[in-house]
Amino acid sequence: MNKTPGGVQSPEPMTKVEREAGKAFRKVEAQHAMTDHDIAQKAFAKNHARLKAERLAREAAAPPVTNAKARRRTKAKKNPQLSKPAAGWSS
Repeated sequence: MNKTPGGVQSPEPMTKVEREAGKAFRKVEAQHAMTDHDIAQKAFAKNHARLKAERLAREAAAPPVTNAKARRRTKAKKNPQLSKPAAGWSS
């Protein structure tokens, strides 16, 4: 089919062999994607477990943390300049 100027060329229909080949390739690609995902998940889980074990060992080796005595908060002192009205103002 010839393409007309400004027109859209319609795609040629796929043969049965091409459709079957496409299905087979999609199936193989899906399996590769799942395999890659599984490998990445296993590597992540292994690294996570290793880091957790290192953190727990570090925490066990460190001296225990004691709670420091809590300080009492003091009230803020009032600024005497702010409590008086400005000169020339009447209330």
